Amino acid sequence: MKNLRLKAARASLDMSQQDLADRVGVSRQTINAIEKGDYNPTINLCIAICKVLNKTLDELFWET
Repeated sequence: MKNLRLKAARASLDMSQQDLADRVGVSRQTINAIEKGDYNPTINLCIAICKVLNKTLDELFWET
């Protein structure tokens, strides 16, 4: 399942996939795979992404 909420949160901060990847210590390809729904990140990576984007786990990763 694509993570459009992650993509939207990143874009709202005018942040590229590379910018986010650099801030959380992963590759741009990892961020791309998460957004496309091809990769299920660890809880630690989810938390790091949430901190950078100033969002909660529910806002970015909870399936509705």
